[in-house]
Amino acid sequence: MSKLIRAIDRLSVACAVAAAALIVLSILIVCWMVLVRWFGQSNYWELEMSIYLAVAATFLASPYTLKTKGHIGVDFMSVWLPEAWRPVLRRALAVVGFLVCLFLAWVGGEMAWYALATEERSTSLWRPLMWPLYASLPIGMALTALQYVAEILVPDREVHLKPEERL
Repeated sequence: MSKLIRAIDRLSVACAVAAAALIVLSILIVCWMVLVRWFGQSNYWELEMSIYLAVAATFLASPYTLKTKGHIGVDFMSVWLPEAWRPVLRRALAVVGFLVCLFLAWVGGEMAWYALATEERSTSLWRPLMWPLYASLPIGMALTALQYVAEILVPDREVHLKPEERL
């Protein structure tokens, strides 16, 4: 079981690295846009492309954010519970998060599939296909659901370890 948890954790780290690369690329595109416009020229694709990359990075970073406990968490309820009930609450909340991510992955997948089938395009001058943007939602949410599986399976003795100690 620990091999599965480690594999999921490593996948989340790989997603974070990919998300960081997308953010860097987005920043470089914005810098390019400013430089080109400073010289009096104009392009029409840069802003929309940087937004697409930032959206994709947000969803790709979601599993790593969950792994490192970076998501917003409310622990006021758990501190009031007896020690024996805390793992039950932790797992119950992880199951709810898992189900929400699965639902969002399903709905996002339908949206991306529809955009692919109809060749939906942006209304901008550049007119890129919309399905790659929409596909970032189901991919990110499916990967986050997978990270929730690791959070559910992690033994209670390892819950308070730092994420890098679980690897």
